[in-house]
Amino acid sequence: MNPKDTFFNLQHADVSSESAIVRANIGQIDWSTTTRTQVAEHATELVNAVRHSQSPSWMQAMLTQYQLSNPEGLALMSLAEAILRVPDVSTRMALLEDKVSDRNWSAHQSQSDSTLVNTATRGLMLLEQVLDAQRSEGVLGTLKSLMKRVGEPVIDAILAQILKQLGGQFVLGQTMDLALKEARVLEAEGYTYSYDMLGEGAKTHADAQRYWQSYHDAIVSIGARCVHDDIAQNPGISIKLSALHPRYEVAQTTTVLNELTPRVLELAQLAAKFNMGLNIDAEEAERLELSLQIVQQLMASDDLGDWRGLGVVVQGYNPRASDVLEHLYALAKQYDRHIMVRLVKGAYWDAEIKRAQVLGLSGFPVHTRKAFTDVAYIANAKRLLGMNDRIYAQFATHNAHTVCAVLRLIVDLPTLPRYEFQRLHGMGEALHEVAKRQNFYRCRIYAPVGQHHDLLSYLVRRLLENGANGSFVHQIADETLSAHIVAQDPIARAQNLLESQDVSPVRPAFALYTQRANSQGFDLSDSLTLARLQHERNEFWRSRPSSEVSGVPMLLSHNPAVKDEVVGAVPLTLAEQIPAMSRAAQAAQTAWQARSADERSNIIKKIAHLYEEQHSALMALLTREAGKSWSDAVAELREAVDFCYYYASQAQAMQPTPQARGVVVCISPWNFPLAIFTGQIVANLVVGNAVLAKPAELTPLIADYAVRLMHEAGVPAEVLQLAQGKGSEIGQALVAQPSIAGVCFTGSLPTAQRIHQTLAQHAAPDALLIAETGGLNAMVVDSTALPEQAVRDIIASGFQSAGQRCSALRLLYVQVDIYEKLIEMLKGAMDALVIGNPADLSTDVSPVIDATAQNKLLAYIEQNRARIVHQAPVPNEHAQKGYFVPPTLLRVNHMADLGEEQFGPIVHVATFEAGELDNVLGEINGSGYGLTLGVHTRIERRAHEIAERAHVGNIYINRNQIGAVVGVQPFGGCGLSGTGPKAGGALYLRALTRAPQTTEQIAHTLPWQAQLLDSPTGESNAYRVQGRGRVLCLGPTVEDVRTQILTASATNNHAIVPHLLLEQTLYRHPELTEHTHSAIELSDTSVPDFYDFDVVAYFAPSADDARVREIRTNLANHAGAIIPLVTDAHSIHEWVHEFHVCTDTTAAGGNAELLAHSV
Repeated sequence: MNPKDTFFNLQHADVSSESAIVRANIGQIDWSTTTRTQVAEHATELVNAVRHSQSPSWMQAMLTQYQLSNPEGLALMSLAEAILRVPDVSTRMALLEDKVSDRNWSAHQSQSDSTLVNTATRGLMLLEQVLDAQRSEGVLGTLKSLMKRVGEPVIDAILAQILKQLGGQFVLGQTMDLALKEARVLEAEGYTYSYDMLGEGAKTHADAQRYWQSYHDAIVSIGARCVHDDIAQNPGISIKLSALHPRYEVAQTTTVLNELTPRVLELAQLAAKFNMGLNIDAEEAERLELSLQIVQQLMASDDLGDWRGLGVVVQGYNPRASDVLEHLYALAKQYDRHIMVRLVKGAYWDAEIKRAQVLGLSGFPVHTRKAFTDVAYIANAKRLLGMNDRIYAQFATHNAHTVCAVLRLIVDLPTLPRYEFQRLHGMGEALHEVAKRQNFYRCRIYAPVGQHHDLLSYLVRRLLENGANGSFVHQIADETLSAHIVAQDPIARAQNLLESQDVSPVRPAFALYTQRANSQGFDLSDSLTLARLQHERNEFWRSRPSSEVSGVPMLLSHNPAVKDEVVGAVPLTLAEQIPAMSRAAQAAQTAWQARSADERSNIIKKIAHLYEEQHSALMALLTREAGKSWSDAVAELREAVDFCYYYASQAQAMQPTPQARGVVVCISPWNFPLAIFTGQIVANLVVGNAVLAKPAELTPLIADYAVRLMHEAGVPAEVLQLAQGKGSEIGQALVAQPSIAGVCFTGSLPTAQRIHQTLAQHAAPDALLIAETGGLNAMVVDSTALPEQAVRDIIASGFQSAGQRCSALRLLYVQVDIYEKLIEMLKGAMDALVIGNPADLSTDVSPVIDATAQNKLLAYIEQNRARIVHQAPVPNEHAQKGYFVPPTLLRVNHMADLGEEQFGPIVHVATFEAGELDNVLGEINGSGYGLTLGVHTRIERRAHEIAERAHVGNIYINRNQIGAVVGVQPFGGCGLSGTGPKAGGALYLRALTRAPQTTEQIAHTLPWQAQLLDSPTGESNAYRVQGRGRVLCLGPTVEDVRTQILTASATNNHAIVPHLLLEQTLYRHPELTEHTHSAIELSDTSVPDFYDFDVVAYFAPSADDARVREIRTNLANHAGAIIPLVTDAHSIHEWVHEFHVCTDTTAAGGNAELLAHSV
């Protein structure tokens, strides 16, 4: 086949049925039972020979003793990942204490056959005692503290030596000259080398240039050793494309092909000059097609002459590996090339699994079981050997069975092919030494070169791979496992797994959540998916009104990226229509509530189905009307669908079915015009409320389209009505309707306060108000953080969606010791951002919503021009067309310097000393806002302490702080950031109903201790509640006070009761004395200063009670945080705050838990 056909096959390969792919691979191998038995026996003999040839290295012994499955092994891995980069002593010691203290090192004492490992264990036990010194008291504590201070330099020196040993295990040399010198030892024994320069992907153009120069210089140095005519006998070099361009991703394909290909070509020309092989390392599956386009351009270049050194790495765990090989073979034939292909198992397995789950993909881009990967490797090795006329085969493996399987494939060929085996420096030495001696094959060593400070990420990957239970390197060192088990036939294992339908260690995205369906994902790195999403973009949307109304003015919708472009129009709702809409909703609500919970839930699920069917239209609208980038549009659609599934499942689980409240007004913002709009509405509908929906006037088309789909799904027109227009007119008219039972609002705090005042004046005293009102969100980055990760998350948190998220980062706190390094990298990452029209897939930063927002933000930047640290300019071609604001970094000293929230791509940055974290936390809590907080640290105790002390609704550790997933990261803040309950959380539906609960039920059903929620692999999501604080209990009756005190106690609040009322209550109920409460002086008629309290409880004896309206009016006039008025025992959400902590458990280098269970 020609390359066009093979690339087509690659693109269209169906990876959704892993079992079918595995069976096809078994068929490709086509071995009899006898052959398989012989290969396994050969592998068993090889394992025994390796075990007898030498004792395990100290590293193998260490990894056998300290496995990933035990806390001590994980602690050592985390320590190794971070300790070298921490510049200041105090933080370094805090990190060391975090990883060494409170561990069970004694359980490992004298448990290893290695004297070095046992000595290390005793050293760790002693080190723990020294580090625990500060916890001791008296003379002993003083002596230990002195010992600790004196010992710090010694500990530093020991750590440096240990890490030097680690570096020597996995890195050939810190410089190329040293590496070449070190390589002479094994070169004399017939080995050759492929050198790799340490370092991860470039984050900036400066990084890319530095890596390019490093590769260039390395090729020149290695070139002196290239003395053979046969290129396979010469040393080579391996390069990472992600190191040569900061935006090596599908969304930037045009830029990458134009800028990266010439850089790689220049390196290839230099390698060709020395007759040296140059291998392009494989990376994540999402970049596969892009890398193949670059490979094709290289093959097509006449500048490379007849060079035979272009190498490509193919990952066996990729279900499309066979298609990749076919395509490379077709390219080689078309361009008359001879190339090299290094077949590997694959290095990003855990990351690929997580990405597929997070994106909601239908399948995985990797095999989910080790046996399936081992089978795929053998099948693809057979394919590769069949292409030997064009491809020099390189088999990279540390697995004895794989080595024997490849050797058997070679023996079965009619002629001896050209091939070699490969191994990593520091791994598989004994295996290949024995096998090479027995079978006389060529072996090349993949040898990283670089400074120890560049070692960390590479080191952790090697530790993870070696420490995984399923790893051959781990198993061969564990002599409790028989050689037969270590060398077992993967084909038999795979067949057993297929026949038994054994549960995979990873859940597919569609089964990620136990209680609900997951939204459909869209992979924007997949070319076919992108092609399907192109249509419907340029439609001119002219909607019909929700109900037939003629002769009304139209509300125009404009494209914020092209401000003169009218996207469409909807009819304006008139203020005088609102009372009739309210009456119609009230009349229809009774029948809607009478339907069963299952029936309403099924209608809500139907909405989700229709959203997914109409995904192209909805995403096109989100892009054109709301300025959403393609990735943001996909995320928003999925969030809207998730709301439907989550609330539907929650409603079906509520037993007994609670009573609905009535008619609820839902007012949603323009920044999430589909997700928040949908979430508010479907939550109310599913519990039986009717809805009057008021979308933002800037995004009316999305709302109109969504409501049509809701009606199509079965929601009666009168039960859900859409009111289009300005908030100051239509929104005000809606919330002033006396019959409404509540308001769900997302927007600014001043607007929420006005709504609160209107409800106090016009609505029933117990009318609900759920308000989510934004925040001054901070991120704290200490010196243990990995700068590359922190910068990645700062960029996403601060500049994605043009900073127009209520969760967006507003103030970055950076430990002063890493400030210069981190800010320099952040500047480069800002410069690499693409600012432009969101219709283009390449756009990172879209426009802000309108001229008002743009002018306000630009004026703020101008006022603070002297504080600008860095700014990414808006390209001229876009600056004049749309409402663009340049991403800007501003220097400040404290949180107080910010003033009000700037809702756009502006991030402020402040520094703190190592000992000033308490002050930082004080500033964050003192701001009064509490929506999101990001924390980047490797010190687990520090992260836990911040999470416990920060009065913030959503805390994100070692990841970005945006993009909360429904039910996984329930979203909402406290204080000035909102009233609660959290959207997509356990209490939201209950707040929309009247569901009585006893104090016993409250105490037992609320998660006072952190509760882990369903999550993608590599992520922990912990949810808990705690009491709001001080509850003013105003009765008015003694029995009411009793209930209020008991409820306050059950919700971990402090009850405060007017003195006389408390006396009367305790006289009637003396048993209440054991509950937490106190008295204040307050007459029965006076109105206290409610602002000293967190909750006010007054159980109104009737709906028209004057006292409750007086209290509510007083509360509504408060200028600060909205204080809830509890008017009955039903509103449990008003007694508590909800807190959520999301932790990226892979931040230290990989998914240790998943890898530990990979079999």
